[in-house]
Parts: sequence; C-alpha cells; structure tokens
Amino acid sequence: MSTIDTSLTLLRSAAGRVSAANGWMGNAFKGWMPTGLYARALLIMIVPMVILQTVVAFVFMERHWNTVTRRLSQAVVQDVASLIDVYKGYPQDKDRAQLRRIAERMQLVVDFLPVGDMPPPGPKPFFSLLDQTLSVQLGRQIGRSFWIDTVGRSNLVEIRIQLDDAVMRVFAQRSAAYASNSEIFLFWMVGTSSILLIVSVLFLRNQIKPILRLADAAESFGKGREAPNFRPRGAREVRRAAGAFLEMKSRIERAMEQRTAMLAGVSHDLRTILTRFKLELELIGDSPELEGMRKDVDEMSMMLEDYLAFARGDSGEQSQPTDMAQALEELRSDAERHGHTATVTFSGLPVVTVKPASFKRCLANLVTNAARYGKAIAISGQRDHRYLTVTVDDDGPGIPVHLREEVFKPFLRLDNARNQDEGGTGLGLAIARDIARSHGGDITLGDSPMGGLRASVRIPV
Repeated sequence: MSTIDTSLTLLRSAAGRVSAANGWMGNAFKGWMPTGLYARALLIMIVPMVILQTVVAFVFMERHWNTVTRRLSQAVVQDVASLIDVYKGYPQDKDRAQLRRIAERMQLVVDFLPVGDMPPPGPKPFFSLLDQTLSVQLGRQIGRSFWIDTVGRSNLVEIRIQLDDAVMRVFAQRSAAYASNSEIFLFWMVGTSSILLIVSVLFLRNQIKPILRLADAAESFGKGREAPNFRPRGAREVRRAAGAFLEMKSRIERAMEQRTAMLAGVSHDLRTILTRFKLELELIGDSPELEGMRKDVDEMSMMLEDYLAFARGDSGEQSQPTDMAQALEELRSDAERHGHTATVTFSGLPVVTVKPASFKRCLANLVTNAARYGKAIAISGQRDHRYLTVTVDDDGPGIPVHLREEVFKPFLRLDNARNQDEGGTGLGLAIARDIARSHGGDITLGDSPMGGLRASVRIPV
C-alpha cells in the first residue's frame, strides 16, 4: 500500500511540474502574440501558408532539384569521361579535330592547354549545389586532378582536368549541368502566395470593420453619445451581435424613458401638494411655529429635487462640444459669490464633447461638497489625447480612507466624519458619480495637497 501511495505522489508531483511548465510556456507565448483580432487573424493565415511553402520548397529543392542537378552533372561528367577515352584511344588524331567534332555533338567546347599547375580555387557561391555535385561526379568517374569554375561565366561551366601530357579544358552549358528552372518555380510560388495573401488581407479587413464599428457604437453609448450611422453589417454572426446591441440599447432607453415619465408624474403630484402647503402657510400668518413648518416644506422641496435629479440622471440630453475652461471659471465664480476662496487652472485643449448641463452639475456637486466643508477650493483641469481630468481640492477635514467608497452610496451621509453643522440629502456624490460613469468615466477620492479631500473626475474624450 505504501508503494502505491508513493507512486501516486510521484505522479501528482510530475503532473504538477508538467502543468506548471505548460502554464509558463503559455504565458511566455501569450507575451509574443498580438492582442488585436485583425493581427491575430493575419497571423492565422500567414503562418500556415509560410510553413506550407517552406515544406514544399524544402521537399522540392532537397528531392527534385538535387536529383535533377545530380543526374545532369553526372551526364556532363560522363561526356567528359568519354572525350578523355577518345583522346587516349585515338592518338593518331593529332590536331584533335575529330575529338572536337564529337564534343560539338555533345554541346561541349574542348581545347587543350600545356601541362602545368591548376589555377587556384575560385570563389564559391553561397549556395554551391552545382560545385558540390560536379566535384563528386568528377572524383567518382574520372579520378584525376580537376578544377572547376561555375561563377566566372554566368551561362557556362568551365572544367579543367589534368591529363598525362596536357590539360583538357571543357566548356559546358550551365543549363546542361544544373536545373536552372527551379528559381522560376520558387518565383511563381512566392508570387501567387503574395497575391492570395493581399486578397485575403483586403477581405479580412472588410470583415473586421463591422466589429470595429460595433465596438465604437458600444463605446459611444457608454459615454452617453449617439452613433446615428450605425447599423448591422458584415457576417451573419457580427450582424446578430449588432442587432442584439441595438435591441439592448433600445430596452435601456425605453426603461429610462419609463422611469423619467413615472418620476415626472410623481414630481408633479408631490410639487402640487407642497405648493398647497406653502399657500396654506401663507394664509395662516406669521408665527414662530409656522416659520419652522416653512423651513420643513422648503427642505422637503430641496430633497424632492435631489431625489428626482438622482433618479433622472442625464437622460434626454445630447452630447455636444463644450468649453471646459469656461465651465470651470463659472464654477469658481459661483464659489466666490458664496464667500469661498477658489482658484482655477486648465491645461490642454479646452473643448470636450460632453452633456454640458449634466456634466456641469457633476462638477458643481463636487465644488458644493468642497465648499460645504472647507474654506479654500482649488479646481484644476487637464486634457490630453485620451482623457479629461478635473480635480477639486479643499482644505476641510477630509474623509477617512476606509469610507471613501461608502460616500458614493445613495442617501448615505457621513456628517459625523466631517462637519456636524452641515448636511444634505446624501445624494450629491452619488449623482456626480452616476453622471461621470454615464460619460464612460469615474470619480475617485484621495488626499488633497491642501490638507482636505481631493475629488478627481476622469472621462474619455
């Protein structure tokens, strides 16, 4: 039993190591892979084509090309060997005229040089298949000292063979010893593959465009913008995804319209009752007790407006280019009118496409929150090629780190953490974050260099 347990332990350990190795290789491979669908699809097309062509070219060059070149070189060397035999067997042919006629029938040119040393070896080409094949065949069939040159004359091959009383020099056509049409095969293979690849790239690009349009439409909808020219296009699956997106978009818009209509009815009824309360209080007269009731009615009106603003969000407003530097200046002026010290800085292009009224309300809620708990306010904006970032700093007591996410919950008030004398409905930050997220961004809280709280709004441009 112990042996079985030991074996199972070893198997589990080996399986764990294999799994870890596979995970490491997978992570390393992912690091080299492109992240875009277009690049990955191109890779899926190109890699098999390159591998297939490499295998075909290797098999062709290794088998067919080498075999044909070897047989052609063998035939040329056999002709040279035959000429050597004629040279030795017919010494009566003093001027070698008969030998040259025989060589001409073999498509060779022969002459004889005085006995001497062979020339030094010439330069070898990078791919010296012909040199190797000719050298092997000359060594096998003739067995004498030789010298070859396959580079000096592009269409001829020069062979010199050391004989007893002379040096035979033979010129042969390069095409007679070498499979010269192999380059044509490679050229056609690479050329046709390139044409097919270009056609595939163009086709794939047209197939990717509907997906990119769908992503842009979804991103625009997430930022609260419209994509008027978007409609389902492309392959069946892409059209189905686009149709599902449009249906989801219409459902969301319909739900928001129903909620807005319901809230409009509720607000009308409640405002009617509050207006009736105000009229009855005015008719009764003035007294300390009635003054408290009037304050309660006014507070109820303000709470009702906040609740409706939170529930309504920024529905119904269209995005348009807005000068954010001017909007921040207006917020600074409002803060100074209420007796606070405020400064504004802005860098980058000021015009940003947002829903102006709702986004200004988002920033106004942050400024109002800073003014409620601090005396000095610093507003700064920065716009780059991707984001618009607006920060609001104050010198108030701040908010503890563990409560900075809690304050964004609706109707949650942390007055004990900041100022007992100030309060609200607990919807200011919730409304601000809801508006920021409807623009595709968010709001974060942090420590301010002024000693209080920093609220940062970042939305994509």
